[in-house]
Amino acid sequence: MTKNHIIYILLTHSGSLLSKCINIYTKEPYTHVSIALDTNLKELYSFGRLNPYNPILAGFVKEDIIKGTYSRFPETRCALYSYNIDDVQYRKLKNQLYKFKKNGDKYSYNLLGLFGVIFNFPIERKNNYFCSQFVATLLNNSGIDLFDKPPVLVSPRDFRKCKELNLIYEGRLRRYSRMGSSYQIY
Repeated sequence: MTKNHIIYILLTHSGSLLSKCINIYTKEPYTHVSIALDTNLKELYSFGRLNPYNPILAGFVKEDIIKGTYSRFPETRCALYSYNIDDVQYRKLKNQLYKFKKNGDKYSYNLLGLFGVIFNFPIERKNNYFCSQFVATLLNNSGIDLFDKPPVLVSPRDFRKCKELNLIYEGRLRRYSRMGSSYQIY
């Protein structure tokens, strides 16, 4: 018997300088994507700032919705989506995340890849990811095919427009963090 698992895709707009620039260009409400394995968002991963006060140094991060970068931007807006996956997909996803966690210092931010998205030209660099590329790659490598394009061209907008994802919360991230595990998924 196959067990089903729920994963979560968190889209955010923090109001940082970079997110404002991306927002001005894309006209999209969200500029960052993370993936979580739990409704409390305690296991939340992405590519972003390694240090909350330094936007230049970026790479693979375990994010914290209460501390870290998000604590610097208390008005962060978010949309949280859920998606059901089977046991095989879940195990593949966990294995990939384990490799990223174990080798986190080997990964860097794919800033050039952001320009590739703008021009619809894939710019892949070994061990380099931007947030939506990272999440799309994890999903793709786990047998979860949500997009008709390579992960290096996936943007936060693609997640927002994805009909397979179920929107479960939209609002201030700080408000969601206060709701914690009491939030019910219907």
